[in-house]
Amino acid sequence: MDLKYTDEQNAFRKEIRDWLAANVPAKPLQSFDTAEGFEQHREWEKKLSEGNWGLVTWPKEYGGRGCNLVEWLIFEEEYYRAKAPLRVNQNGIFLLGPTLMEYGTPEQKERFITKMAAGEEMWAQGWSEPNAGSDMAAIRSKAVRDGDDYVLNGQKVWSTRAVFADWVFCIFRTDPESSRHKGLSFILVPLDTPGITVRPIPQLDGLPGFAEIFFDDVRVPLENRLGGEGEGWNIAMATAGFERGLMLRSPARFQETAKRLVALYNAHRNDILDLSIEDKVVKCFMDAEAYALTTYQTACRLMKGGKIGPEASTNKIFWSELDQMMHETAMQILASRAELLPSSPAAGDVGTWLDGFLFAQSGPIYAGTNEIQRNIIAERMLGMPRK
Repeated sequence: MDLKYTDEQNAFRKEIRDWLAANVPAKPLQSFDTAEGFEQHREWEKKLSEGNWGLVTWPKEYGGRGCNLVEWLIFEEEYYRAKAPLRVNQNGIFLLGPTLMEYGTPEQKERFITKMAAGEEMWAQGWSEPNAGSDMAAIRSKAVRDGDDYVLNGQKVWSTRAVFADWVFCIFRTDPESSRHKGLSFILVPLDTPGITVRPIPQLDGLPGFAEIFFDDVRVPLENRLGGEGEGWNIAMATAGFERGLMLRSPARFQETAKRLVALYNAHRNDILDLSIEDKVVKCFMDAEAYALTTYQTACRLMKGGKIGPEASTNKIFWSELDQMMHETAMQILASRAELLPSSPAAGDVGTWLDGFLFAQSGPIYAGTNEIQRNIIAERMLGMPRK
C-alpha cells in the first residue's frame, strides 16, 4: 500500500491543522452528558460549521466540502491530534445525515440536513426497546395512521443523547399484522412533541448519557416518515452500515489513544513488574495502525465504486475490542491509582483513562452487539448455516 500523499492532500492537511490550532478551545469542554457541557459542544458544532469544517465529506450544497474519504481520514487525523472536542451530534451527522441523503425527499433534505450541519438541531437515536435490543426486528412500538398524521405509542430505551437532544429518529411498526423485519417504518420525531416523556438513564459515571423515551398518543405528520411505509428495516440497515463501517469511529481516534498509551507506559516502565504489559502495549499500537491501514484500503475501494457489505461487522468488532484492550492496559499500568478521578489530589497522570475505560465497555454493545456481528460474519461472509 502506497501511503504517499499528494501536494493537494498535504495542503489540505495544513489548512485544517492551522484552523484547529487557532480555534480548538484551550480548556477542555465539560462532558456533553451534562446540560452545560451539551450546550458547549453545540456551540463547538456551530463554530466548526462556520469554518466549513463540520462535515467535510458532505456535498457543498448541504454545508460540506465535498471531500473524498482519504481527505476525511486526513481531517480526522488532524482533528484528534489537536485534541478537538468530541462530536456531540454524531447520531445526526454520521448516521442520519447520510441516510437522509440516500432516502430523503428533497423537502426533507432541505428541512433537516442544513440545520443538522449547522449544529442547530441535535439528534438522538431511538431504535432499541426493552424487548428489542440487538434483535431490532422484535420492535413493538406502533405508529397508526390517522388522517395526515401518525399516532405513536410505545417505548424506546438506551437512546443516546436523548436527554438534551431536539429530535430522535425511530423505527415503529406501522403494519399491526406484520412480524419481524416486515411492516416497520422509519420516522423522525421532535422530542418536544406533546405525549413524549424522556427519562434519563445514568451511565457508569452517573451522567445521563442515555434515556428511555415513552410515546403516549404522540402525533407526527406523515411527512416525517423517511422512505416508504414498511421500508424502515432496509433504511435502518443502511444506517447501521454507516454506524458499523467507516464514519462513526475513524482510526485516528484509536491511533491517538495508542500513542497516549505508549507515553503512559514509558512514564511508568521502571515501576512495572508484569512484563506482559509491554507486549500488550505493543499489540495495541500495532492493532491501531493495522486498523488505520485497513480503513485506508477500504476508503480507496469505496472511492473506486465499491460498497460496504457485511465486512462492516468485522470493523465494528475490531475497533470496539481494541478500545477495551487499550484502556484495560492503561488501568494495569496505573495500578491502584487507576480508579481515581483526575481531580483527586493523588491522581497524578491518570488523566481521562478512567472515563475512557468506562465508555469502552459499551463499545461491544452499541451499533449492534459483537455477538450479533459474529453471527452476521458467520452467515453472510463465511456462508455458515444458522444453528
